[in-house]
Amino acid sequence: MSDSPLLPSLEQNLSQVIPLGNLTTKEPVVSGQQHVLQQGKIAMGGDSSKDSALVVTPKTEGHHDSNAQVKLGSGVKDLVSGAMVAMTTIQAGATAVGNAADNATSNAVGSVAGNAAGNAAGNTAGNAAGNTAENLIGGHLLPSANAFKRHCYSLTMRGLMYLCTGLTVALVLFLIGYILVQAVPYFSIEILTTKPSYLRHTIGVLPDILNTIYLIIAALVLVLPLGVGAAIYLNEYASSKRLVHMIEYAIETLAGIPSIIYGLVGMLIFCEFLGLQTSLLAGALTLVIMTLPTIIRTTQESLKTVPQGYREGALGLGAAKFRVIKTVVLPCCSDGIVTGCILAVGRMLGESAALLFTAGFAHSLHGFFEGLTNSGATLTVALYVYAKEQGQFEVAFVIAAILLVMSLGINILATTIANRFKRRIGTARA
Repeated sequence: MSDSPLLPSLEQNLSQVIPLGNLTTKEPVVSGQQHVLQQGKIAMGGDSSKDSALVVTPKTEGHHDSNAQVKLGSGVKDLVSGAMVAMTTIQAGATAVGNAADNATSNAVGSVAGNAAGNAAGNTAGNAAGNTAENLIGGHLLPSANAFKRHCYSLTMRGLMYLCTGLTVALVLFLIGYILVQAVPYFSIEILTTKPSYLRHTIGVLPDILNTIYLIIAALVLVLPLGVGAAIYLNEYASSKRLVHMIEYAIETLAGIPSIIYGLVGMLIFCEFLGLQTSLLAGALTLVIMTLPTIIRTTQESLKTVPQGYREGALGLGAAKFRVIKTVVLPCCSDGIVTGCILAVGRMLGESAALLFTAGFAHSLHGFFEGLTNSGATLTVALYVYAKEQGQFEVAFVIAAILLVMSLGINILATTIANRFKRRIGTARA
């Protein structure tokens, strides 16, 4: 405390305010100011060993002034002591305030750091727990509520799909197996190569097989150009959307008409009005009207799948529009045309009601062109006659087996022709 920076300022202030005279001691005489300062230093804790020898003795002259100065020095000593105590108290308070501020700052920083660390640790722990839960859910060990619901929903949908697929396959296999099991015991080469005869008591389905083939060929020859041409016009040439909409609406309406209505209309128009009588040609024309919507819609949808850039690129090279359609568009949509052809053939093979009114049910052998102008029963009409009219179900099962084989053979043939056509187009482009 003797080195306090407050002492020089006190000395300066005392020298200006207090005019002290000379004081006499047993030591060399010092001035009054120096004596007061020395007494102040002693009071403030100075070295008492050095200052204890100081004896203040006033000079003989000015005795009363010396006493006043001594009293004043004692007051100054008390004042300095009080000031030093106050300074000590102030410094202690400042130190306490500083310590308190440091502690508060440390606590605040610690709290913030603790909160941040806690939040970071909580987030890390939460993320780790979530990842662990997801891993456990993926491993089917600890599924949460939402994951469990999703898992159950996925398993349910997958099970339903498998069930539907299995039922469809089982139904098809059951029908094929049941028909083959019932037909194989009565199947023979004779029934395939002869015609029915009441005199010889033989049953043959050769005329029915040929009539079915004649009818399918005639119908496809007529319906494919009409259907594909109509689809090309609607998709490539028609500019009036209203006209296209009207034609598409008429096509969809034709697709929903029952087959018996087609049979009645075909009998009135083709057999009576046009004078074709009951013949395979009248039946083929009726089938053309029935299958035309299928060909148009499948071909039209297939044409829409061809990228527009193909057409633009060919037109940019200077090719005419018809040549672009012939060499670029149609080869790209051959699969759709084949699909429409297969669907049309399937409906032709399975049609019986319309052909009863237009094609008849005669079992006579004819050539292709001669057979088109004569009445003839197809396999489906013959199946109906043998099963319903004559009650010969064994022959009906044989005819059903033949229909299955013919349908499979026609589908394979159409697919093979389409693949060969696509390979030829690819070789020509290469």
